[in-house]
Amino acid sequence: MKKTLTLILITIIGIGLVGALVNYIRMDGFAFAWALNFLLMMCVFTFTETLKSQLTSSYYNEKGWEQRGKIYKYLGINFFRKMLVLIGWERLNKKASPVEKNIKALKNLHYQTKKSELGHLIILFIVMGFNVFVAFRFGILKSFSLLILNIILNLYPIFLQRYNRPRIERAINLSNRK
Repeated sequence: MKKTLTLILITIIGIGLVGALVNYIRMDGFAFAWALNFLLMMCVFTFTETLKSQLTSSYYNEKGWEQRGKIYKYLGINFFRKMLVLIGWERLNKKASPVEKNIKALKNLHYQTKKSELGHLIILFIVMGFNVFVAFRFGILKSFSLLILNIILNLYPIFLQRYNRPRIERAINLSNRK
């Protein structure tokens, strides 16, 4: 019951913060798109940390159409990974949660990919809703920054999690065999 109330409170606060953002920053500019994405990241991170679900849905399983990551390679996931290294995201990420070489750490990393994907998926759909609204209200060109940032900050991170998770699963399976 306490967890449910906390999740509801997080959602209400998130909606209030987004409402304040809409009131104080013009929705048709880059500043709004940037602030919206990072505000939602903060709210959704708090939500998923509180949720603590096991995330056992079959959605997280590798699908046949993903062709063991070939589709993501075709869509430029390796370029995206290099960009994360260039901007220092990988170094920050590894510093915050270093990857150890044991089965427990691999299982935790596997779970973190699911949690990260869920968070980015939630944000992707929320920002997409704002994107459509801004396109209709202010014009397609004014919604371009929302679209581009949504792709870079949410869609590609989802691709990255879906690309990495099967590789982590294979490492877990190899560790279990030993």
